[in-house]
Order: sequence, then structure tokens, then C-alpha cells
Amino acid sequence: MPQLRIAAAQVNSRVGDLAGNADLIVAWTRKAAEQGAHLVVFPEMCLTGYPVEDLALRESFAAASKRALEDLAVRLADAGCGSVAAYVGYLDADSVGPRNAAAVLYEGAVVATQFKHHLPNYGVFDERRYYKPGTELDIVQLHGLEVGMVICEDIWQDGGPVAALGQAGVDLVVSPNASPYERNKDDQRLPLVARRAAEAGAPLVYVNLIGGQDELVFDGDSMVVSVDGTLLTRAPQFVEHLTVLDMDLPGTAPRTEGQFGEFLVRRISLSSAPVPSYQPLPPPPVAEPLPEEAEVWFALVTGLRDYVHKNGFRSVTFGMSGGIDSAVVAALAADALGGSAIYGVSMPSTYSSSHSKDDAADLARRIGAHYSVQPIADMVDVFVRQLGLTGLAEENVQARCRGVTLMGLSNQHGHLVLATGNKTELAVGYSTIYGDAVGGFAPIKDVPKTLVWQLARWRNAEAEKRGEIPPIPENSITKPPSAELRPGQLDTDSLPDYELLDDILDDYVEGDRGYSDLLAQGFSAEVIDKVLRMVDLAEYKRRQYPPGTKITLKAFGRDRRLPITSAWREG
Repeated sequence: MPQLRIAAAQVNSRVGDLAGNADLIVAWTRKAAEQGAHLVVFPEMCLTGYPVEDLALRESFAAASKRALEDLAVRLADAGCGSVAAYVGYLDADSVGPRNAAAVLYEGAVVATQFKHHLPNYGVFDERRYYKPGTELDIVQLHGLEVGMVICEDIWQDGGPVAALGQAGVDLVVSPNASPYERNKDDQRLPLVARRAAEAGAPLVYVNLIGGQDELVFDGDSMVVSVDGTLLTRAPQFVEHLTVLDMDLPGTAPRTEGQFGEFLVRRISLSSAPVPSYQPLPPPPVAEPLPEEAEVWFALVTGLRDYVHKNGFRSVTFGMSGGIDSAVVAALAADALGGSAIYGVSMPSTYSSSHSKDDAADLARRIGAHYSVQPIADMVDVFVRQLGLTGLAEENVQARCRGVTLMGLSNQHGHLVLATGNKTELAVGYSTIYGDAVGGFAPIKDVPKTLVWQLARWRNAEAEKRGEIPPIPENSITKPPSAELRPGQLDTDSLPDYELLDDILDDYVEGDRGYSDLLAQGFSAEVIDKVLRMVDLAEYKRRQYPPGTKITLKAFGRDRRLPITSAWREG
């Protein structure tokens, strides 16, 4: 039975960095070649980075992408990798418009290309067809074996291009992907890939991107599945990884061309002679999916790390209040960047408790962060006396003095300011614009409050397992949460208990359920009225909040956008 050594390159590219991404592809193709691979597959749009969003509309960028692809083919040959068929995603354009494309690079040339009709938009998903009738699908003959390719959403379509390849006849299907992370998404991938392998009548190689890009984070989870659905190998999540796998392929696929449904299948021969028989490598391991808390934690760490590094920052600053949110953000930043890159600032006011200041200092010591104290009482007093502020206005000016302090330190020292608010607070508007909402990135923006506590306990437990000092002070986890903007203030003065609140928000925000649905779930009418009113009135605040890593199906600002001005109310 013919053999083929396949490499899946799960890598972290950067949007717009054509030169850097080309270097990345050359380096990983060289690694694949050194291990004797005949074929290497890179993620979707790896050469341009993904998603390129409206860069796709710039003719100059599409033209530069195509030039970079042609140059890359020559570079691979010059690097001694020309005999490895490299599947590389890039941006193309024609008279129809921008195209999500992938090409096969071989012996110094671009030997095959495949286009998708439209680029997807994950904020407001574009449900137009990705293909028009007569769209070409290239099947490449490599060492006598027939290799077809599908791109990203192709594997979500029943009876789509995968079925056309199966009807035409293939020995192997490769699928470059850039599939953003969401909680529990890896549970869907394996069954989906297995179904498509069966539809193609051939094994399927699924290669996903890793890394953070603005609010999206990609977790990898690349895999190879046999025609009968057996998982042959799976890459670990959230790390760059090269999987090399030897496969015995039947080599008996029919060699038909022509129209299959709406697709026109072409065949391109690169090499017809089978590779000489060789001793296969030991099967690569099958990585186990991460447990839920670990998966979310690594997603948040990856998103924060790449946002900071890819945007040219070396350090971050934020308010260390001694509370659970700032403590979790600090621990995430320490894991992402190292403690020496963190500049925590305690900004006590007249109402700040001694335990909050002590907990903040303890946190900084635990993670090895820089720590300073900048009292704001005098600043607040100037505003309060001059403007005659009382009540909520006085409370909010405290938060705004803290925001000005952080932004001033950012300007002076070049730190990126992190906002420490969580998804529950954003949902109900429990934040102050130009106060605690200031910043360049919000690491836990898409993390509900109850999950914040869960992650804190998990991270501390992991540290204890390794014999390390837990990063988060126990008091930050156990004490009642408070903004400390007035004497004795607690979050529960203004909000329902967080367990109850997150239950309602999960139905209303994530599930888009209405008032009657919530009543049927057993929530009281009084609480529903209060929570839904708070959520509906806070849309303007959410629009002004910094970007943050998406981990749920309905991340604010990216997936869930309601009209700011709207008279509609549930109930």
C-alpha cells in the first residue's frame, strides 16, 4: 500500500506580517523536511494572518499577499524544501472580490490554488454561499496519491466540497483552518471531522491556527482522522506544534474530473511515482483535550500574551485593588508575560479598607510584580469640593481619578493598561466609563463573575500541585466583593447574588431568551425586571469598553450588539 509522510504545522501567525509569516512557514517547512515529510499543511490564511477583516478590501494588500506567496515558493526551494508539497493559506482577489485562498507550493512554484468565494465575518456571520457554480476544486497527485483540499467552513457543509471530492475520488483530504476558540468547541470538532472523512471516503487532516488576534484566540486542536472515524493523532491546544504522521493510503481512488454538483474538479499531477517503501515513524501521541478550567485559562493567557506582544508592548499596568477580578487578571498577566512585566498600582481612597491594600501588596509579592501605591484621596477631594459632588457622582469620580492615574502612568512609561472588569459587570453596567473601564485590553471581559472565582481556585490548586506559592491570596477569593466607593459598600447592595445573576444572564445574553422564558425557568418577576433593565440600558457602556479575549458564543462587542437607542423592553 502506498505510503505518505504528512506534517501538520499548527503555528501562530500575525495579521499583516507577510514577511514574518513567510519566515515562519519556511522555518516550519524545514522542520517537516528534516523529519522526511512529503507534505506539510499550514492553517488557513497563514501567510496573511487571520482574520484580516477589512484589509481584505485593500487591493494593495491582496496584491502583496499574492507576491509574497510566489516569493515564498522560491524561498522554500532555495531552503532545500522544494520537494515538500506545502499547503499555504493566503489572501487572493479577482474580479469577484477578495478570496480566502490556499495554494500548493512545490519545487519553487505555485502549482495549485483554491478559492473560497467570500470571507466570513464572525461578528455578524455572512450566510451567503461561499461558492458559485463552476468553482474549481484542485486535486493534486503527489507520489501517485490523490490529495484534495477544503478550507475552514467547507467541513461544516453537508454535501459541499468534501462530498464533491469524494465523488471525484481522493486518497486524502487536507483542511487548513482558522477556527476561533469557544468553550467546549473541541467537543464538536472530532465528530465533525469524522463525518467529513466518511463523506470524502478518505482520511482527513485538519490543521488549525493557534494564538491571539485582537479579541479572537485560536486553540489549535489539529487532528488527523481515518476514513472510519478513528482519531489517529491530535495536537495539544494553545501551543505551536508539528505533528508528523506516516499513513498507508490505498491509492485506489478513481481518477475522474469534471462537474460534481456546483464544483468543477481538476487534477494536477506533481509526481506519479510512489515513494520507495520506508520504515514508518512511531505513531505520534494523541493529546487529550484540556479540562474546562485549564482550557479557559490557557485561552485567556494566550489572548493576553499575543495582544501585548503583537502590538509592541513590553509591560502592563492596572489597578491592584485586592479584589478577585484584579487578582485573576494579575495571575493571568504573570503567566502570560512574567511578573517583571507587571506594574500593579494600588490607588486607595478614603473608603479603601486596610485588607484591600494588604491583599494587593500580598498579590504583587506572590507573582513577583512591580507594585506602587498612588493615593487618590486628594485628587478626589479637589473634584468633590470644586464641583459640589455627592452620592453616585462622588463615587464615580473616585473611579475616574483611578482611570486618569493609570493612563498617566501608561503615557509616561509605555505600559498597556488592562481593564479588570468581568462579563457579569459589563452585562449589567456595573462599571464607570472613563474610570475602571479605561484601558487598552480587558483580559476577563468575556468571563462571568462566577467563572472568575472558579478560575482563581483552579489556578491556586494547580500551583499547590506543583509545590508553588498560589498566586492569588485566599482573602481575595473569599471576601465579599466590593467597589469600596462608600463606607461598607458591597456589590450585593446593587446587584442580585452573583450565582443567581449569572444564571439569568446565561439565559438572557447567551441564550437570547425572553421574559416569559425566564419566568418559566423559575426566576422571580422582580429580579428579572431589574436584571433585564440593567442589561438593556448598559449597551452604550459596553460599546466603549476595551477589547478582550472571546471565550463564549456571545462575546460583547463582537457577537452581541444591540441598538444603543431602543425602546424595546422585555416583559
